[in-house]
Amino acid sequence: MASDNLVVLNALDTARTQWYHVTAVIIAGMGFFTDAYDLFCISTVSKLLGRLYYYDPAAKAPGKLPHMANNWVIGVALVGTLSGQLVFGWLGDKLGRKKVYGLTLILMVVCALCSGLSFGYSAKSVIGTLCFFRFWLGFGIGGDYPLSATIMSEYANKSTRGAFIAAVFAMQGVGIIFAGLVSMIISKVFLIKYGGKPFDQDEILSTEPEADYVWRIVLMVGALPALVTYYWRMKMPETGRYTAIIEGNAKQAAINMGKVLDIEIQAEGEKLAQFKAANEYPLLSSEFFQRHGLHLIGTMTTWFLLDIAFYSQNLTQKDIFPVMGLTSKAQNISALREMFETSRAMFVIALLGTFPGYWFTVFFIEKIGRFRIQLMGFFMMTVFMAIIGVKYDYLKTKEHKWTFATLYGLTFFFANFGPNSTTFVLPAELFPTRVRSTCHALSAASGKAGALISAFGIQQYTQDGNVHKIKKAMMLLAVTNMLGFAFTFLVTETKGRSLEEISGEDGRRNETQMKTSKPVSAHQDDGWE
Repeated sequence: MASDNLVVLNALDTARTQWYHVTAVIIAGMGFFTDAYDLFCISTVSKLLGRLYYYDPAAKAPGKLPHMANNWVIGVALVGTLSGQLVFGWLGDKLGRKKVYGLTLILMVVCALCSGLSFGYSAKSVIGTLCFFRFWLGFGIGGDYPLSATIMSEYANKSTRGAFIAAVFAMQGVGIIFAGLVSMIISKVFLIKYGGKPFDQDEILSTEPEADYVWRIVLMVGALPALVTYYWRMKMPETGRYTAIIEGNAKQAAINMGKVLDIEIQAEGEKLAQFKAANEYPLLSSEFFQRHGLHLIGTMTTWFLLDIAFYSQNLTQKDIFPVMGLTSKAQNISALREMFETSRAMFVIALLGTFPGYWFTVFFIEKIGRFRIQLMGFFMMTVFMAIIGVKYDYLKTKEHKWTFATLYGLTFFFANFGPNSTTFVLPAELFPTRVRSTCHALSAASGKAGALISAFGIQQYTQDGNVHKIKKAMMLLAVTNMLGFAFTFLVTETKGRSLEEISGEDGRRNETQMKTSKPVSAHQDDGWE
């Protein structure tokens, strides 16, 4: 059967994998590397901030961020990320992917640098300044989610599209590793030169004065990869799909894609006008809801539920590490030593548990499919978190710390070889070009709403190291994963199909279209062939 798709889009779907595809993965992926570094490096320095600015001699204990300050330091970037996702996702559909793609990096560079500055010396001014700039840092990070996913999905051919989008997202794992590695190296360098005595030997000098430079350097380093990537992002042409379908310029789309991909494309005029006319319905319309409503509910709910668990794992691991025996008690070490041990534990967990899961998804997503990987991941996360919750009293003992660490690492592995990757991929494939970036943004913002629950809610259970509260948190996370498993049935498999076939933009009916959909339109049998 002849294809109903535009020639330019069909050429993109069937193009062989070329060097430019790899380049696009690297350019988009470096944004995610930066995103992950900036979001997760705060976990390595938050305890140091408490010791530097919230020490109370009367407490006879190392300084600690108050619950509210801790929640805001950790969570304010997530608030910014949610806001940025919605704004830049919408702009990506209205103005074009390329026009706003560079702006996200500029925000990230400026705000990462400014996060290491302070307008004043008091705890309130330092934390206030940090939170202000981390909000806007998160705003820039938020824009990267829908734009990178959409750009990669619209560049890729249909046989490797899922692997390429997953590879972009897998750079998040590299960013998390580097957040731990950079924090570990910088704290170790300062520890060798300026290391103080443990808190139980010297309450004052156990918090090294030079440590005030350490957290600032760690946060500022996040500007470097974004700065390096900016030039290459600006050289990327607008995606062929946006140029052809939204701007209505198939000739320019053919020229743009011909410059970067080794394909010959002929522009079409009349067929393009008919193609556009069949896909003019907006996001807030009954036509969109009938075609894609359940899919959008599915991508939003699964990402929301996943991020409650995923960010709870990442943001609270600094509180879990002492229970595992991976870090020493705060009273027995200095401030820099505590940061070094926290960073080292985070690095090891990320390297052995988090990182492999991302790349298992990249290698298997086109074989197993998005749907099955997501179901498997949610199921396995439910099992491992339930075991940790039920057997927490047993696992937290010194004799079983490696069993605990293994189970905890496996939850990270199946989060990433599972829904943490697929919830990023599916919204970039299920929806039509006109609203693809916005729908991805809505799904991602829903995820960040879940992350905010973890930052402002779940952390209340883990911050004090209370055994019964941590058990409750783990059981609660097991339940959210179980719900994620159930809501996965609202989405469908997209493997091996063109974006226009999945979304129905090519005018054909197929199993990815919702059963409640109306016939597409009178344009369906216009004789495009």
